[in-house]
Amino acid sequence: MKKLKQYLVGLLRKNRQQKGFTLIEMVVVIAIIVILLIIIAPNLIHQKDNADHKSRDAFKTTLETQVELYKMDDNIKDKELKIDSLAKAGYLTQDQVAKAAKYKLTIDSNDGKIVDNEKPSEN
Repeated sequence: MKKLKQYLVGLLRKNRQQKGFTLIEMVVVIAIIVILLIIIAPNLIHQKDNADHKSRDAFKTTLETQVELYKMDDNIKDKELKIDSLAKAGYLTQDQVAKAAKYKLTIDSNDGKIVDNEKPSEN
């Protein structure tokens, strides 16, 4: 009985001395993290691209609205329309002009429509 008690006390002491993780436990945790990253990363990239496209489309709509207002208020012909002329007339801020340049948006001189020079034309 005494030997059994000493054996159990020895086991408890041995277990208390082990405070770290084993190599196998660390490898399993790292493998789980890698698997989660493989699953999540493509989705995050897709969401950012989707948000960028929606932001671009929303800005293009804003620009179209400002062009129409400018044409109606000032009785401007389509051939005279330029992004800079809208900014000078107060219809666009400098931030919007910079964003139009960033997105490569221009105004078509034939019909006054917004042209997206980065997207392929839809013919």
